Order: sequence, then structure tokens, then C-alpha cells
Amino acid sequence: MIHLDTSFLVDLLREQARGKDGAATTWLEGASASPLAVSIFAHCELEAGAANAAHPVREREKIRALLASVSVAVPGQTFAARYGATLVHIHRASKSISTMDLLIATMALDAGASLLTGNPRHFEVVPDLTVFSYR
Repeated sequence: MIHLDTSFLVDLLREQARGKDGAATTWLEGASASPLAVSIFAHCELEAGAANAAHPVREREKIRALLASVSVAVPGQTFAARYGATLVHIHRASKSISTMDLLIATMALDAGASLLTGNPRHFEVVPDLTVFSYR
């Protein structure tokens, strides 16, 4: 299972809007048979971007079309405990991570999934998370 970070989804949407293939499209075309998922938190970030766009309704339609082809993962019963333990581990190591990145990372960890992102440095503080970049 591979969870897709918001950076990948935004790049994919931009490539589709331009009608030109880029790194995200190329990765997707060459992707293995691994199932793909998007955490509800990445979906929330996309929705926030759409709400801030000049044409929010059009942007939401693009998001819905994109997400129709992947599973949207929601937190399960073990999510909160994993989130708390991961946050404490990061703080005890005197490191930091944004709340949304930690939520996205925890969803991937909880699903036993890898995380595909354009910003691997955002997630390097998360223990046991397999992160790779499409760029």
C-alpha cells in the first residue's frame, strides 16, 4: 500500500490542468500494482486549497475526480495512540513536524503503508515510516 501525500496530488492536479506530463504523472504511469490511498488529512488539505481558489466549485470537482480512483483512508481505533506516541518520540528527539504532516504520516504508519511525497524532508523525523519521492 502506498499513501499519496498532498504534494503529489497537487502536482498531479497542476499537470492535468496544464495538459502536460510531469514528475507526478510519470510516476503514476509507471507505478507498480500496489494499491494507492490518500489520507483524509491530505484530502482536507486539498479541500482547503480549493476553498481558497478563485473558482472553488471547479477545483472541488477536480479533486473529486482525482480521488475517485483511489481509496480515502480514515483513522481507525489505533490511530490516536499511534499519533500520540509518534509525537512524543519526535519531541523527545528535540525535533518537530507540522501537525498536518504528522497526521498524514500517522495514517500511513497505521495502515502499514509507504508515503509518496515531493517533500521527503518533511517526514524524515517520523520513525519507522518509509518515505520516497517521485521527483
